[in-house]
Amino acid sequence: MGSNDERALAHAWVLRSRGAALPPGGLPPPEILDSWVRCSRAGLDLAASPPIQVVDGGDLARRRERAEVVRRLALAELETLCQQIAGSNFLLAFADPEGVVLDLYADNRFLTSGSATDIVTGSLWSEAQAGTNGLGTALATGRPVAVNGLEHFLFKYGDISCTAAPIRDAYGQVVGALDASSYFESRQRHTQALVQMACTQIEKLLLLHQMRERLVLAVHPRAEFLGTLSAGLLAFDAQGRLLAFNARARDLLSGLDVAPGTPFEQLFDAPYELFVAGLRSGGERRVRDALGSALVASCVHTPPRASTTRPARERLAPNAAPVVSTARRADIEFVADDAAVRTALDSVAAALRLNAPLLILGEAGTGKELLARHAHRLSGRGGAFVAVNCGALPADLFEAELFGYVGGAFTGARREGSPGLIAGADGGTLLLDEIGELPLPMQAALLRLLDDWLVRPVGGTAARRVDVQLLAATHVDLEQAVRERRFRADLMHRLNTVRVDLPPLRARSDFAAIVRFVLDALRHDADVDDAAIAWLARHEWSGNMRELRAVLTRALLARPDGRLDEAAVQRVLPLAGAGAPEARSALARGARERVVDEFERCGRSVSRTSRSLGISRTTVYRYLRQRG
Repeated sequence: MGSNDERALAHAWVLRSRGAALPPGGLPPPEILDSWVRCSRAGLDLAASPPIQVVDGGDLARRRERAEVVRRLALAELETLCQQIAGSNFLLAFADPEGVVLDLYADNRFLTSGSATDIVTGSLWSEAQAGTNGLGTALATGRPVAVNGLEHFLFKYGDISCTAAPIRDAYGQVVGALDASSYFESRQRHTQALVQMACTQIEKLLLLHQMRERLVLAVHPRAEFLGTLSAGLLAFDAQGRLLAFNARARDLLSGLDVAPGTPFEQLFDAPYELFVAGLRSGGERRVRDALGSALVASCVHTPPRASTTRPARERLAPNAAPVVSTARRADIEFVADDAAVRTALDSVAAALRLNAPLLILGEAGTGKELLARHAHRLSGRGGAFVAVNCGALPADLFEAELFGYVGGAFTGARREGSPGLIAGADGGTLLLDEIGELPLPMQAALLRLLDDWLVRPVGGTAARRVDVQLLAATHVDLEQAVRERRFRADLMHRLNTVRVDLPPLRARSDFAAIVRFVLDALRHDADVDDAAIAWLARHEWSGNMRELRAVLTRALLARPDGRLDEAAVQRVLPLAGAGAPEARSALARGARERVVDEFERCGRSVSRTSRSLGISRTTVYRYLRQRG
């Protein structure tokens, strides 16, 4: 039987099983039919409702660590996507190459209703497990896919539409996938394009990260597109051999041998060393590929030179050390040159010495999980760091997920049972993120744990004592929630043994150092001038660090040379009314007032003001002269 016959048979079989008539010539897309064939071969039953497998907390933590780099890039894109499709009954997910969901962003109305309740952090969505679905089919094919309604192989997911795309690293290996899901009736056609664009951006940044020690060229037929997602990227070693490339570069050089190891001269009509030498000083050069097509090229970045390249830490904040705390410098992986943050670090150290619960408060994106991970490293505990999003756990599965369960404890339970997330953190650290979103019945279960630290799995009789450093984080005002009877007072008192308040980005005195730190993490050879930082400082930053990372990422994509000036950040972060002369004047006054205020706080010392703000002394003098 040929492949087309097999597809048609699968289609007819599925439709007949669903009680539908076979529409003449109305075959679903080939990728859907092929997926149905694979699902039938895997022995999946159309009408069955197999429970979705969920990995335990320790396994989830290990998977997140393995995917650390791509996950960091994916989370920034998920934040942007979240803003674009908010309020549309949506769910966004990032999964590892095996289809295990590592992170979720979701509208609660969608997440807590119907078959969407199966989509939880740690759930496995491979085709063999869940049939035809966005994540599983995108990973199985290595291509973007949309699965709408009854195109899902399993009946139970027939009311959902999902679109997903794989993410490939610099070497072409699939390292994850993004998915956007909604109810079939609420689907939006533009969502697929948004997901693909997000994956393309992640792939670009991942290539730049993996090739950070290599020369990377951007190519396109038109110069104005060199800084966009439509540009081709090619990385070469010192001998001019191709190391890595993105899909767009392969398309632009169609007909040529675009493969690792191919010499530069077999791709372009120019000597490698002479051509690159002409690009190192910046700018663009025209070149023809080996087939005669005209292109424009620029250097995205060049390899660092040992004699001239400063260490990354030196570039974070000129005239100042970017990290200050009572802990060892090597233990801190974020900027902490703000008094409130230094106080927070001291509180963390105190909590760890006492093995006391630590409550981390702050707006979304202020770095609560980052501080929690720092606490885990500082503790020296040998166990895993397990983060639990309390707002994403279904109410009916909360105890099973947290405390574990014995085999057969409930319908859909795995035969072998599960140890639970708390047991996965035994000997390590447990972060209860978004603790303020925890419903009252679940709060009671958590309170029992804090009494004796005995874990009793659902359906079991034996209890196990665990040794866990407990951290909790939330953006919710817990005292207000207690007054409104949304949060138990006794639980808040238990969690609030040691409290840490992280300031929002707009209130940080080390804003300039943070900008340079995030920029360095995104691209090691990037730079930003004082005027650009002054412009960024005028923004409210409601999304805090996550929003800053997304803005700087977009700015870098538009600047292949990595040099961000005021014009570069204005394009990606236009402030309301900032185009008018009076608005620009107001912005300038705001920056001047900030410098003057810091000058007074630093005892009228120009040097101290320069170090505090992360700007040059020349800039400080200029603003002071303007003030008179």
